Amino acid sequence: MNTKQQVLKAIEELPADATLEDAIERLVLLAKIERGLAELDAGQGIDHAEAKRRLLR
Repeated sequence: MNTKQQVLKAIEELPADATLEDAIERLVLLAKIERGLAELDAGQGIDHAEAKRRLLR
């Protein structure tokens, strides 16, 4: 699925009373998820123990 199709699908799935801000937040979330998955595919992720250690600082 290309980017335009992903955007259209995300917008179509919003409730009828969604605001423009809701749509933007949804698209930002999807972009962050996509970026995170790309980082993991590139071997740039961290393991669970390291993530937990960083959060507890």
